[in-house]
Amino acid sequence: MTDAAVQAPALMRRRSAWRRYATHRLFAAGAILCSIAVLLAIFADVLAVRSPERTRISATFQPPSDTYLMGTDNLGRDVWSRVAHGSRVSILIGLATVMLAGIAGTLVGLFAGYYRRLDEPLMRLMDALMSFPALLLAVGITAALGPSATNVVIAIAVVYAPRTARIVRASTLVLREMDFVMGAKAAGATDLRILLRHLLPNCLGPLVVQLTFVFAYAVLAEAALSFLGMGPPPPAPSWGNVISDGRDYLREAPWICLFPGLAISITVLGLNLLGDGLRDLLDPRMKIQES
Repeated sequence: MTDAAVQAPALMRRRSAWRRYATHRLFAAGAILCSIAVLLAIFADVLAVRSPERTRISATFQPPSDTYLMGTDNLGRDVWSRVAHGSRVSILIGLATVMLAGIAGTLVGLFAGYYRRLDEPLMRLMDALMSFPALLLAVGITAALGPSATNVVIAIAVVYAPRTARIVRASTLVLREMDFVMGAKAAGATDLRILLRHLLPNCLGPLVVQLTFVFAYAVLAEAALSFLGMGPPPPAPSWGNVISDGRDYLREAPWICLFPGLAISITVLGLNLLGDGLRDLLDPRMKIQES
């Protein structure tokens, strides 16, 4: 059998998988909206030529126009530039939160699900963290650590790591009783090898779906903390502090709050649609029905 004949079925499976993702409406819509937010963050310097921090007293409260696409604020700063550059802060904080909460939650979930003696103390700690309202706990941690981007990431990760841990633990509890794990133990595989080679890969489906929602929650939480003055300190723009700057001028200049609010809404909507689409596409029952 030639190499081409061997590679053909694998190529067809990859094309079929890509077709499934591309034709799934929720996933496609979420991917488009998320791509817009990411591209805005990457090319903010190109798309918004004015400095987001430069004040122009002679151009205060300018409505949206050809000169100022989203108008100006009370200090004459270009709202479009502040929204575009603020996307970097919000998305970077979201990504950092996903990484930190994902790593911490995955480790806790794997150990709690695999080692019975660790299950009770670890999950009671997670339950204790989840007993607090998410935003209230994030505000308390940020207030204790001080306002900065790093502390915001830590605070939001502490809030949402328990939710990730519960997802991974639930999958691990089922997987550890399956034959392939029992076979690995019988073959002399170490616990670390079982955790990394057998359990973790089989937890990735629900974990990835959960992390897309954590990303959306992180964007919202960062905006809320910045609105309250606990996010990255000025003059660096973020969507939350841009809205905070415009809250006293809602009647005179509603566009100051409108456009960063729309940016938050579009990004969070895209992440939720992406998560819903991934949940459908990664569900084994959906694959069985299609086949």
